[in-house]
Amino acid sequence: MKNSSRHSSSPTPASFLVMGVSGSGKSHIGRQLAAELGALFIDGDDFHSEASIAKMSGGAPLTDADREGWLRTLSELYRQHRERNETLVIGCSALKRGYRDLLRQGAPELEILYLSGTRAVLLERLNSRGEHFFAGEHMLLNQLETLEVPDEDEAIHCDIRQMPRQIVMNFLDQRSARRGR
Repeated sequence: MKNSSRHSSSPTPASFLVMGVSGSGKSHIGRQLAAELGALFIDGDDFHSEASIAKMSGGAPLTDADREGWLRTLSELYRQHRERNETLVIGCSALKRGYRDLLRQGAPELEILYLSGTRAVLLERLNSRGEHFFAGEHMLLNQLETLEVPDEDEAIHCDIRQMPRQIVMNFLDQRSARRGR
């Protein structure tokens, strides 16, 4: 179902990644972006293995090896949707450039929205969200230490202090401006 907004998806499929550390709003913003584009949204967290969820629930951060199979699964989802000529939005932390490069194996034209926020804002959000397998300041600090912030050429940066609708519109406006270059 296509949305009739000025930002509806084009006839060619597009692949979008909404990335950031836990608490940045990837799922919420990703769903809104997908709705705006008339696209499917997939929450990357839904594809973590039981072992990874148990590890994070126990307060242990994931290693690159823990994440590899998960990222390959998400990359394959991008590839499958591209083959079906469908636009796909995935919410995924994608903390390192190498992780994003792995995702690009399934979506070479991947367009990235990076949700940035201060440690204080992120921690406040994590503490207020209740039941979730990812919790605690230790886990957030680990993600912030692991994060390789994408440069402006790799991703469009949006501050999470904005209202969700404004983040989506800012991203789409900046995307349109980039495409017009």
